[in-house]
Amino acid sequence: MAAKEINVDVLVIGAGPTGLGAAKRLQQLNSVSWLIVDSNETPGGLASTDVTPEGFLFDVGGHVIFSHYKYFDDCLHEALPQSDDWYEHQRVSYVRYQGIWVPYPFQNNIAVLPKEEQVKCLNDLIDAALEARVRAATDKPKNFDEWNQRNVGQRLNEIFMRPYNFKVWAVPTTKMNSTWVGERVAAPNVKLLTTNVIQNKVAGNWGPNSTFRFPAHGGTGGIWIAVADTIAKENTRFGAHGAVTKVDADAKKAYLKDGTVVKYGSLVSTMAVDYLAESMGDVKLQQMCKPLFYSSTNVIGVGIRGQRPERIGDKCWLYFVEDNCQFYRATIFSNYSPFNQPTEDVKLATKQLANGQQPTSSEAQSGPYWSIMLEVSESSYKPVNHETLLADCIQGLVNTDLLKPEDEIVSTYVRRFDHGYPTPSVERNGALDEILPYLRQKDILTRGRFGSWKYEVGNQDHSFMLGVEAVDNVVSGGIELTLSYPDFVNTRANTERRLTPSSK
Repeated sequence: MAAKEINVDVLVIGAGPTGLGAAKRLQQLNSVSWLIVDSNETPGGLASTDVTPEGFLFDVGGHVIFSHYKYFDDCLHEALPQSDDWYEHQRVSYVRYQGIWVPYPFQNNIAVLPKEEQVKCLNDLIDAALEARVRAATDKPKNFDEWNQRNVGQRLNEIFMRPYNFKVWAVPTTKMNSTWVGERVAAPNVKLLTTNVIQNKVAGNWGPNSTFRFPAHGGTGGIWIAVADTIAKENTRFGAHGAVTKVDADAKKAYLKDGTVVKYGSLVSTMAVDYLAESMGDVKLQQMCKPLFYSSTNVIGVGIRGQRPERIGDKCWLYFVEDNCQFYRATIFSNYSPFNQPTEDVKLATKQLANGQQPTSSEAQSGPYWSIMLEVSESSYKPVNHETLLADCIQGLVNTDLLKPEDEIVSTYVRRFDHGYPTPSVERNGALDEILPYLRQKDILTRGRFGSWKYEVGNQDHSFMLGVEAVDNVVSGGIELTLSYPDFVNTRANTERRLTPSSK
């Protein structure tokens, strides 16, 4: 029996934020034929949400909604238009250091450190500032470690930037470039820091996510399910019917697991570019991808019985630099929405106490409940023992005072993502300068968190717009601002494009 063949002008692979952005724009333009495919039944990709058997929600990583684009805002408003669809939060974020909570970002809040530590940090900051005044403009930092040394000084680099970033990226900062930094890392103002130290004052909120939104229902994944629901079903193939097994770039054909062959004019691929190279069987492209480095992410969720403790309060996410816990970030996930955990009347049995002991009773009891979500990075530089990971993380929660030894744990969740963070390695830019044009010559645009491998434009709003702008480029030769000019989109709200009602 001959395979069924479908012909489209544009094929989109992947229904995460980037693929859905592409599909949304294709539907809005309504000028070419198109199809979006994904091997998962539920859209969302790396912005999905899982639910434990006990009813606790955990995102597949730390995600919140903040935006640089009106178009993105409009699309989310169309999908979730009611005021009670969302909660709005002020970021309350700290760094755990030597038993104290230092407001985020750490380097802007050395005023809360012990006096002797403040002196060391300020001395090195002043030295770094003086060195910067005589440095030639052409003398750029060779790597991220050198960027840190120049911007925060030796002491802050030693006690925070170097160890914390290794914990996050699972790669030494000497092996990372510094071109990605932009709005991701706060470069301290030495005069303001000195003033704050003298006045014993904490710095104000910094960064684009100082306020953020979170969906009331369904976690982050609920957003993308709602966005996908605004896309015409006849243009989607999700689940077993949407799994791509092979891409023939010369023939411009994608082969699906169910035997369907999709003939396309242009391909917008949001799968990891190294996976794309494998699916194409392109040895040359596979070699080009070799310099691209990534870390894996382990997400651990813990559901706890009891009232949220006062010491936790309204904290959002917390950073951990020291080795008394494996995780680099903890999110108080129950603070984002009251619907992220079961209601108080739900009766659950205690799995274990935080100290590892078994409870005195196995009888199910009612709540209330709260929850914590943890992230642990992993790479060849930083291996993880998966057999003990959950137990180690629970012990880390006790070590950092997030849990008390007698706290009752009623639900746990562990999931590993092979491709977690696209590392902005020293070799990355050179590799992308070869990969992206090579694929473009074949009418393939590889976009998204691991499609274009640019962490600096890897948030949900960026990812969505990478798909939108890829379609504009295919259909009308539009400039891809997000891909090509990350610093521009990160420092200026893009208000020009708005969503108009779809004609479909």
